[in-house]
Amino acid sequence: MSHLVLELRQGEMMVVNGATILFRNKCRIELVSHARFLFGKQIMVAQEAETSMRRLYYKLQIAYVGPVEDRAGATDDTRARLAELQRAVVGDAAITLGAVADAFEAEDFYKALKLLRMMIRDEKTDTISESERS
Repeated sequence: MSHLVLELRQGEMMVVNGATILFRNKCRIELVSHARFLFGKQIMVAQEAETSMRRLYYKLQIAYVGPVEDRAGATDDTRARLAELQRAVVGDAAITLGAVADAFEAEDFYKALKLLRMMIRDEKTDTISESERS
């Protein structure tokens, strides 16, 4: 059986199977069975979902680790947002978004979120580059 060991700092959050956990002190935990989880900077709060890519990430996050009663609706919303964005993007972003869609349809939500985090990082870099040019 494989185990995942995580070290979390005081004040960090983790979502496991829909439950949000706030760590009051530094902690080392070991997940010994399958669980849906995100932790630390992987977790996006609603107020941070301010771009199309971030809104997609937030909906996918809910589909993955949100409350059980919200997952089906978030899954439908994610599918619709993915289709919308796939029609709008070109180039490398389209290729990566295609990989996100493939991971999503295979129910590998963690991989899809990881790919979206990369796209969001690139989105920030593009914004910085444009503002530096002005």
